[in-house]
Amino acid sequence: MTVTQPTGTAPQQTGETATGSDICAAPPPRHPRPDGQDRYTISEVAAFTGLTAHTLRWYERIGLMDHIERSHTGQRRYTNRDLDWLDLVGKLRLTGMPVADMVRYAQLVREGDTTYAERRELLEATRRDVVARIAELRDTLAVLDRKIGFYTAAACSGTGEETS
Repeated sequence: MTVTQPTGTAPQQTGETATGSDICAAPPPRHPRPDGQDRYTISEVAAFTGLTAHTLRWYERIGLMDHIERSHTGQRRYTNRDLDWLDLVGKLRLTGMPVADMVRYAQLVREGDTTYAERRELLEATRRDVVARIAELRDTLAVLDRKIGFYTAAACSGTGEETS
């Protein structure tokens, strides 16, 4: 999804549009269609999510998604609930969760409320991994900031002795 601006205007440095309103202030509609009218083709879902049709079919084949309803002609018909699930899967992918764990999570969801504890454990383990990665990224950011500061100071003073 892209945010467009009127022709001839540029955003100000503060992140506001030329008219002074924040382009991110109002969240986009949650779904393109209201519940009950939410029957999307695979190409519509691919366009909406950024996933390929091949990936969507693969998710279904490996059990990461429930079997998708079909039209009378056999075309997949996704719902808003499916879009919500794909949003969660995208978030889990960003965490670095292995596909096997995502499939296990999907199986647990399908098994019902009795699997809450196991689902929580799986998500807590993923959260610990994310927290560790954030710490690593903060350390890396500190190194980058130190290097940038060195090169900025060196450029201003005309010297530079650091070798790494």
